[in-house]
Order: sequence, then structure tokens, then C-alpha cells
Amino acid sequence: MNRLINYLDRKIGKYAIPNLPLYMVICYAIGYLMELINPEICLVLSLNPYAILHGQVWRLVSWLLIPPSSFDFWTLIALYFYYSIGMTLERTWGRFYFNYYIFSGIIFTIIGAFGLYGYEVLFQAEELASQNATYNLIYGEFPWIYGMGSKYALDSLAFSTFYVNMSIFLGFAATYPDMQILLMFVLPIKVKVLAIIYAILLAVQAYQMEIPGFFVVGASLLNFILFFIATRKGTRMSMAQRKRQAEYKRKVKSATPPKIAKHKCAVCGRTLEEYPDMEFRFCSKCEGNYEYCQEHLFTHQHKRRM
Repeated sequence: MNRLINYLDRKIGKYAIPNLPLYMVICYAIGYLMELINPEICLVLSLNPYAILHGQVWRLVSWLLIPPSSFDFWTLIALYFYYSIGMTLERTWGRFYFNYYIFSGIIFTIIGAFGLYGYEVLFQAEELASQNATYNLIYGEFPWIYGMGSKYALDSLAFSTFYVNMSIFLGFAATYPDMQILLMFVLPIKVKVLAIIYAILLAVQAYQMEIPGFFVVGASLLNFILFFIATRKGTRMSMAQRKRQAEYKRKVKSATPPKIAKHKCAVCGRTLEEYPDMEFRFCSKCEGNYEYCQEHLFTHQHKRRM
């Protein structure tokens, strides 16, 4: 799998989105603004497989606009924190790898939502039928929002960007485990300790939610597990070592002389690197080492020494 990711990096890495954490924060800002205008908007944007299969396909993307929590002062602190560690990971891993990490988390979340929907349809049909009747009575005035008032709409709200942000933090903790941060701006604590606490809380949350919890938490964080298994990125180097490595690569790149073409036409300037299927030959009648492409080999003016 690591070879596949490296291959994709070579082929499409140049199309990776730069500053992806910034765009994620912008999406949250739009979501908060929409919530301020209409508090019920999350029900229209949520990742509801039932509604998607009945034509509301925009939900495959619109759920990314739903903010991970209600807006307050601590939300601003949290968003800045996730933006900061996200940009750090993008610089450390590279643009393509960070894009791959985030978008794989989004795809696994969508798969998890449909997986939970399929499980409920196959194994909880009778229970859902009675629950749907209750929800239809309560929310019958909003059928266009809830997808006929079904319980699927309420379960879908559990699939949110909260777990995408959590995967960013876990990725940062696996990459820089010994970095210290100030918890509540006072208590110094290593990132790996905080990550362990978060992981325990997520496990407890999944257990309390029972079957839906395993789909929600498991699918949303599956990218973290697969990414570090596939790429083997993580704790092999300390932060100082990574910084020295990045500095060394910059110095080597700046000190490397420009590449000289192996074959170059003395008339048009074409090179073998630009035209790998073109033939280049030296002219025996020219005085000096002059090479020409196949179009100018017999049409050029011979060069003589003065």
C-alpha cells in the first residue's frame, strides 16, 4: 500500500490542495454563519444515507460544513489549535500525504454512515419501524428535513467533522509524541499523554453509543490506523531530527547545479529530456562538438573555426 501511495504522490501529488487546514476552518466559519441564520440547517446538511439514496446527494459533501461544536470563545482556541497542528503536519509529511490523510478520513466516514444504515436496515428493521412512527409524529412537520422523519436522520448527526479533527490531533501526536503543550494555558503536558486520554475517551464514547458508536468512531478514525501502517510515518525521528533533515534537504536543493541536457540541438535548442523519441546526432563536417536533432541534422549551416 505504501508503494501505491508513493506512486499516487508522483503522479498526482502536484494537484494536492495547499494550506488545506485553512480551507477546513473556512468551511467551519460558513457552517457557523449558516447555523446563526437557521439553527435547523444541520438537519439539511447532515450525512444521512437514507436522504442521499432518495435524491439528496448534496449531503455527501455538505456535512463538511457542519462545525464540530457550538460556537464560543473556546471554539476559536480549538480551531486555531487544529489549524496550527494541521499546517505543521502538512509541512512535515508533505502536501500530498496530508491531503491523502484528510480525504481518506472523509471517505471512511461516508462509508461508515452507509455501513450503519445498512446494519440498521438488515438487523433492526422492526425496531426502526416503531421508532420511525414515533419520529414521524414528532417531526412530521419537517419531512423534507428529516427524510420522512426517520431515526436515520438523528443517527446521521453523529457523523461529523469532530472525528476528522480528532484524527488530525492523533496524527500530530504520533508524529511529535514528546512535544509539550500547555493544557488550559497552565499545565504542561506531553502530546502523547493527551492523545492516550483522548483515545480512552473515544473508546468509552463508542461503548456508550453501542453499535452506532463503533461505526461512527471506528470509521472516522480508520484513516489514522491505515495511514501509519501504510506509510510508517510517526515516531522514528524526533522533532529536532526532522527539522535538521528538512534543513539539510533545503541546502542540498539550493546547492545542486542546474541539470545539463545530455543531448541538445545547436539550432533549435531541443533536448532529449523534452523530446525523448527524437534522435540527435553529431555532424562530422562541423568543426567542434555540435549536435543536431533529426530535423536540422542535414539542413543546418556547417560551423567552421575562424
